[in-house]
Amino acid sequence: MKWLVGIVAVLLLCLVVYAGSAFVSALDLVSAVRSGDAAQVMARTDLPRVRHSLVDQVVPAYLDRLGQKRPVRPLERMAINAFGATIADDLAIKFMTPENLSVLLKSGAVRNGAENITFGTMSPLAELDISNIFVFAGRITLVKPVEFALRLGDSQDAGRVSMHLHGTTWKLSGIGLPPKVLANMVDRLPTR
Repeated sequence: MKWLVGIVAVLLLCLVVYAGSAFVSALDLVSAVRSGDAAQVMARTDLPRVRHSLVDQVVPAYLDRLGQKRPVRPLERMAINAFGATIADDLAIKFMTPENLSVLLKSGAVRNGAENITFGTMSPLAELDISNIFVFAGRITLVKPVEFALRLGDSQDAGRVSMHLHGTTWKLSGIGLPPKVLANMVDRLPTR
């Protein structure tokens, strides 16, 4: 019986450390965003994962947009999935500069500052109420054991961010754009 109690206690302690480290990392990211420190935001961001998350949103949205105008043949779909990712990755690279990412997380403005293009807005991470732990916990969705998504608001247009366990800390690993913002981004891509 002592072994069972000991095992349960160790498992509970591991769960508390796991959830606590995620919460502390989210607090650190929100604090860095609120202070406007782009270097600290970038230190808490896994940039390749964030870019990949954007590419994973843009390519299917692009295929959907093409499918609304005309039928997309299977070979064309395969080519877009293969080569369209390159175009979407270029867009994500322009979009994921330290300044653009800091503005997005602080104000919610989804923009490409280099070309002075704004695609829309989403709920800012800086305005997330982290003082009420129950509301905060209600916005969390476990994606996989090493990744969670955090809804930034109550509506679908609020957007979300994802954090991934990277070593011993959690880092920003994805930004889920609202459908309207994603549609505006895709509208800027060529249709042929």
